[in-house]
Amino acid sequence: QVQLVESGGGLVQAGGSLRLSCAASGRTFGSDVLGWFRQAPGKEREFVAALRWNGGSTVYADSVKGRFTISRDNAKNTVYLQMNTLKPEDTAVYYCAAGNPIAAVTWYQYGYWGQGTQVTVSS
Repeated sequence: QVQLVESGGGLVQAGGSLRLSCAASGRTFGSDVLGWFRQAPGKEREFVAALRWNGGSTVYADSVKGRFTISRDNAKNTVYLQMNTLKPEDTAVYYCAAGNPIAAVTWYQYGYWGQGTQVTVSS
């Protein structure tokens, strides 16, 4: 059974940093894509970043490009999201996802999800 467990969320002031972790178990990812999405209250789930496990190619939403970095640790089977220069509009529940989406930005094409971790950025 595949499990994705996020951690690292919290409350931070604008301009600060957080690093989210997504520890995965129960699956060898191979060519899978690991993605981060976020959802703010009353808004749709939004793509943040994605990484292909083999090769490590990455893609980012325009809203986070240059501020967020997705990376992986193969030995720990863990994906990270380093978030710098945080803004109040980054406030959301952040979810880790895994799968073989046709389009990495499309949340419903991922097969596995974590429970989410809250990120709150105060102004």
